[in-house]
Amino acid sequence: MTRHDAIVAKNLTVRYEDFAALVGATLTVHYGESLGIVGPNGSGKSTLLKTIAGLLSPASGELRVLGVSPSHLAHGTIAYVPQVEAVDWSFPATVWDVVAMGRFARLRFWQRFGAHDRAAVRRALELVGMTHLAARPIAHLSGGQQQRAFVARAIAQEPRLLLLDEPTTGVDAATEEALRDIVRRLSADGLTVLTATHDLDRVDEWFDRLLVLDRRVLALGTPSEVVASGAYSAIREHTHTHGHLRHDHEPHAAHAAHPEIKA
Repeated sequence: MTRHDAIVAKNLTVRYEDFAALVGATLTVHYGESLGIVGPNGSGKSTLLKTIAGLLSPASGELRVLGVSPSHLAHGTIAYVPQVEAVDWSFPATVWDVVAMGRFARLRFWQRFGAHDRAAVRRALELVGMTHLAARPIAHLSGGQQQRAFVARAIAQEPRLLLLDEPTTGVDAATEEALRDIVRRLSADGLTVLTATHDLDRVDEWFDRLLVLDRRVLALGTPSEVVASGAYSAIREHTHTHGHLRHDHEPHAAHAAHPEIKA
């Protein structure tokens, strides 16, 4: 691992009981870059993000995030935004409340919510363009607005690493463009951002580099390098032909804990 590498994985394998969701993955992610992770549903995109976030433990291989094992990082170092369908939107909270939750990981049990925390929330709301909606209940927002609120919560956390899992799924074009602009601005400011996506359009505008994943790493490089490798076109054809659903194995006992694969 060099001083330029925020994440290093070597021969990383992650299993859900009897199924290997990620097999022998070797990759590096540089500090301050925007990395796109593309592949069909069930390819291991969410698994990789959750493992980097420390939510899943590898079955084998090596993983270093910011120089250490994810489990050794201080709370708040990594911000993870899950897929929209994984969030319960019915809870009674305002947009401000939701974004302020991002500060809790940074507070010790004896600390009170202070001026710096309020300033971080305001900055995050401003960045995602939702300051005017701060007092609105989260359940009353559109899908795109809800997604931006949860991205703002992650930003308010002031992480060193931001992980976004399918942030543009089900959002309108304006929200997608706003999220693209947010990702580019954050990476330009030095934040390392990883984004799992099934959207294969305009990847060169979103990302510095692309990781093509189908349980194994198929390619890693700039968008033009990945296109030249042929791996990208194979994934694109699979996605356009079959949608985002995998059909290359039978349902297994771990499906309930393996949200990427829907039988």
